[in-house]
Amino acid sequence: MLGASLEPSIAERRAMIDDIKRLALAAGAETGRPTLDPRVLDAMELVPRREFVPASQSRAAYKNRPLPIGHGQTISQPYIVALMSDLLRLTPTDVVLEVGTGSGYQAAILSRLASHVYTIEIVEPLGREAAKTLARLGYANVETRIGDGYQGWPEHAPYDAIIVTAAPDHVPPALVAQLRPGGRMVIPVGDFSQELMVVEKNPDGTTVSQRVVPVRFVPLTRERGKSGR
Repeated sequence: MLGASLEPSIAERRAMIDDIKRLALAAGAETGRPTLDPRVLDAMELVPRREFVPASQSRAAYKNRPLPIGHGQTISQPYIVALMSDLLRLTPTDVVLEVGTGSGYQAAILSRLASHVYTIEIVEPLGREAAKTLARLGYANVETRIGDGYQGWPEHAPYDAIIVTAAPDHVPPALVAQLRPGGRMVIPVGDFSQELMVVEKNPDGTTVSQRVVPVRFVPLTRERGKSGR
């Protein structure tokens, strides 16, 4: 009976992976990533996305589309989660900063690809719930925090990689400062017109940016009274 109860979920996850592969191939000329790292695809299949969406969205958990998670926020489309994770080029020893915990799903994916994940969420109810979900599911190498992700998490810097899951209108200088030389940041940038970007930090502290693909993310929320650069 247990095996039978798991079969629909497994089939849904595998169908999601097939969709991700098809989208990656179709967008490959634009993204430069027609195939994604098998480690990323394995993580996407193993992490139970259903656990990170509201009960009202459970039936759509493995559909390849974003879903509302409350408080005006969304869980990203699985393909975009996979693409951003792939663009980080993580190794098992890397330490990652995530800005925008949301439901905790992206952090769970990263936890299977890196040594440690630090993740920040400014919307307190979301951050608290994500922390509970991640702990309940045993993602022990993920540490959560409530706060303004624009400022990063300097206590644990520098980071081998940084991922931002909401869109600022420019790349936050504090995040660049907390990126290790040789590290990579994947971030959506823009207001009404957004581009997913990869920012690489050179040994001398300068950066090189590459536009990957147009995207649509919720805006990066900051603490009240903080705006601009």
